[in-house]
Amino acid sequence: MSSNPIDEEALPPTDRLQRWRLVLGSEANASCGAIEGRVREIDQALAALYEADGRRGLGQGGQRGGRGDSAPSVARWLGDIRKYFPSQVVQVMQRDAMERLNLRQMLLQPEMLENAQPDVHLVANLVALASVIPAGTKDTARAVVRKVVDELMKKLEEPMRSAVSGALNRSQRNRRPRHSEIDWHRTIRANLRHWQPEYRTVVPQSLVGYGRKARQPQREVILCIDQSGSMAASVVYSSIFGAVMASLPAVSTKLVVFDTAVVDMTEQLQDPVDLLFGVQLGGGTDINGAVGYCQTLVREPRNTILILISDLYEGGVEDGLLRRAHQLVEAGVQFIALLALSDEGAPSYDRDLAAKLAALGVPSFACTPDAFPGLMAAAIKREDVSTWAAGQGLKTSRATP
Repeated sequence: MSSNPIDEEALPPTDRLQRWRLVLGSEANASCGAIEGRVREIDQALAALYEADGRRGLGQGGQRGGRGDSAPSVARWLGDIRKYFPSQVVQVMQRDAMERLNLRQMLLQPEMLENAQPDVHLVANLVALASVIPAGTKDTARAVVRKVVDELMKKLEEPMRSAVSGALNRSQRNRRPRHSEIDWHRTIRANLRHWQPEYRTVVPQSLVGYGRKARQPQREVILCIDQSGSMAASVVYSSIFGAVMASLPAVSTKLVVFDTAVVDMTEQLQDPVDLLFGVQLGGGTDINGAVGYCQTLVREPRNTILILISDLYEGGVEDGLLRRAHQLVEAGVQFIALLALSDEGAPSYDRDLAAKLAALGVPSFACTPDAFPGLMAAAIKREDVSTWAAGQGLKTSRATP
């Protein structure tokens, strides 16, 4: 039986049997009747991906994932699903095609990319293929990645900037502010008992304001990102958030990616596209080695926030990682482990290691991109991050009894 991501509102008017026929596939021809016209075209687009019969696939000579003569048909298929289905369904079908039709190899051709629906998962696949993308396709691939990055920046930049800037401002209040630094709302609330009815005003006896900006960054933020294949979407979002934070003068942001090797990508933070094409998705994992490198970047522990973004499947020395985590927390570093930074739902992760980190004071939980600005604001204000996460409905790992 097929499992097709049908969006009924996107389909032309059909009777109930036709709808069931589209869901069940060609095996239901006898029971559901024939389909014609535009409905047949929709069925062909679905069958190319979801029918079990290889003869209906997109590969050359009926073999899925082939090259050569199959390329034009794949391009047409990508165009068809964009025509017949809404963007969210198109993205699901493209992700399925990566697995079912070996579409990853097809994406090495410009005509494929021009017809694909750009999204985070497509970007992740292009980043993974960066080293083998033909020269004639690289410009198209960069254009696709740039489009997705620009759309995400428009969506995420202002919430991130507002959350971080607001948290920094509120962590600098003083009781002797200059006129330009007065927080009038808090000043009025603090002086309501000095209300003067005859003048209909408040005469403040004390002022509450924001402190002057320090010459040095108030917070050091280190993003330490696992670039194993399972973390692909997290790498995309982390790169964008890192670029936003790097543009804030009150925050010193560093970005480190790792597999079995560690690469400091801080210099590429000005352009998330360059950063992403510098990432090598896949490979092993040495979290201990990566955290050890980040440990060398810490200058002021009590002003440092270390965000480890990893599913915690450690291929390095676990005891060494736990020892480093203990040292960082004891020194005053706010150490947080994000099991994922994506919209993909509950991630797979090493629950035992997450529990051991939690016992050391390193909260571990998955976070959506929409929630990440709030997380950074809570960390900057030195709130209890585990309490914050619980308030957002994010499930944190618990220490092993």
